[in-house]
Amino acid sequence: MKQLSVIILWIFVLIGAAGFAQTNPASVIEDFKPSTINQPGQEYPKVNSQGYARFQISAPEAKSVVVSLGLGGAKGGTVLTKDQDGYWRGTTAGAMDEGFHYYHVTVDGGIFNDPGALNFFGSTRWESGIEIPAHDEDFYALKDVPHGNVQQILFPSKSTNTSRRAFVYTPPGYNKDKNIKYPVLYLQHGWGEDETAWSNQGRVNLIMDNLIAEGKIKPFIIVMAYGMTNDVKYGGLASFKIEPFQTVLVEELIPYIDSNFSTFPNQANRAMAGLSMGGMETHSITLNRPEVFSQYALLSGGIYKPEEIKDKSKVKLVFISCGSRERPENVETAVKTLKEAGFNAVSYVSENTGHEFLTWRRSFQKLALLLFK
Repeated sequence: MKQLSVIILWIFVLIGAAGFAQTNPASVIEDFKPSTINQPGQEYPKVNSQGYARFQISAPEAKSVVVSLGLGGAKGGTVLTKDQDGYWRGTTAGAMDEGFHYYHVTVDGGIFNDPGALNFFGSTRWESGIEIPAHDEDFYALKDVPHGNVQQILFPSKSTNTSRRAFVYTPPGYNKDKNIKYPVLYLQHGWGEDETAWSNQGRVNLIMDNLIAEGKIKPFIIVMAYGMTNDVKYGGLASFKIEPFQTVLVEELIPYIDSNFSTFPNQANRAMAGLSMGGMETHSITLNRPEVFSQYALLSGGIYKPEEIKDKSKVKLVFISCGSRERPENVETAVKTLKEAGFNAVSYVSENTGHEFLTWRRSFQKLALLLFK
């Protein structure tokens, strides 16, 4: 029951509305620019230097249009106002948290995506996305550096009687020398997301490219797999069991990766990490199969207790992180306890963020600096 309670809490936080920033300026600065993840050529949605978001939706026959992002209105969100030209327009009531946010548009009670924004898989559906510029966004920016490759793979899964999909990041120069082998991080998404999340929303490939170009890390491979083995709808996670996915990951995907990519196929060079529900999966699988992974990371995904880890000698790193609005004291206390028990444990708290992708982008960057040392 304790694990179920934690899962339910994660779900509630994950699908909640995006948070407002701490400041709420008295006036809105009119320096709005299109969001960097708009559809090609689309002017709206827009974002200003303060973090306000502005929307424009064409729905001349509609009676009501509400954007789920931001606060306000009877059921939350940003209520748009219809102008004489038939467009509905509106601005969030306050500045939004920096980073990436999901949102959708409700038109006369029906839920739709914003035709001006790109779509991202989250909350079990393709949702519109908006990017609020962050003061530290340079570490995940697209730069003129050598880039790795994110490729789709289809691997056979006898346990689920199908072929399953995963995405694999290989670092710059991976194909130049077949004799070079790489460590591997298995990186899991959160509830309602899929194997596209870490590269699309998380920009993990760009973070890796930039760190490698700066000489701050040794290159490694990242494998991102779909973490569900059965269809689980909202409110039904109590039926999710870790064993089927554990079989897919450990018995099917890892052997496929080691057979088809240039890896070090051993425990010392294998890590597992996950955000939110992916952290729950990481926690369970690393404890169940300590001979498979040597480095563990939970990103807004719970904690480890020293007594849970049966053989301390098998664990090279335990990394636990969260946003500053996610009970960081629990993370810091857990890591302090792990250190006192003799583990190489590291905590990280993302300032002024909650259960959102800027927390996880920042957390991943800190984790990457520590892996495979």
